[in-house]
Amino acid sequence: MGTRGTKKSGTVGRPRGFDAEQALEKAMLVFWEHGYEGASLSRLTGAMAISTTSMYAAFGSKEDLFRKALERYTEGPGGYVERALEEPTAREVAAALLAGSIRSATRPSCPRGCLGVQGALATSEPGREVRDLLAEWRNEGCRRVRDRFRRAVEEGDLPADADPDLLARYVTTMIFGIAVQAASGVAAPGLQAMADAALRDWPSA
Repeated sequence: MGTRGTKKSGTVGRPRGFDAEQALEKAMLVFWEHGYEGASLSRLTGAMAISTTSMYAAFGSKEDLFRKALERYTEGPGGYVERALEEPTAREVAAALLAGSIRSATRPSCPRGCLGVQGALATSEPGREVRDLLAEWRNEGCRRVRDRFRRAVEEGDLPADADPDLLARYVTTMIFGIAVQAASGVAAPGLQAMADAALRDWPSA
């Protein structure tokens, strides 16, 4: 969900013999489906169709690879956040965020759910940095939504007594819940019904 919460960790190289961008796409899908710890090196390199040596040479450690995969996810399937924040009203922002999360979490050619939500919810001590990275990724997304809603209050689009932080937490919690429900098998129409219910009592100026 975050759009600026990841740090660039170097440019992906292009070792001879494989397409690094395609390999990174495959790695993203593995992390998305299996989580950080569930994505073993053999599973990653098998999907990427490269050797472990080539993976380390092109992408660095497994954690480095995950960071690059999260950046790719943020700019690709998670790119709806950036577009939603440009909607003219706070309600349209919220509606676009929820609709975008549903599309992303139920894409037929991708794992269900959200890489940023499910990627490292349950990890052992070696995965702490990835768990913290994803927590910051989610928090950064919430901060950006909050800032957009603060602007809506300043512009008179939201009531003066509206709480931008609470509204942002509400919307992002719905987004995270949609991801979990999608991963549990709930279809897009059911998710959209939840989103519609969440917006039913949206505050108006």
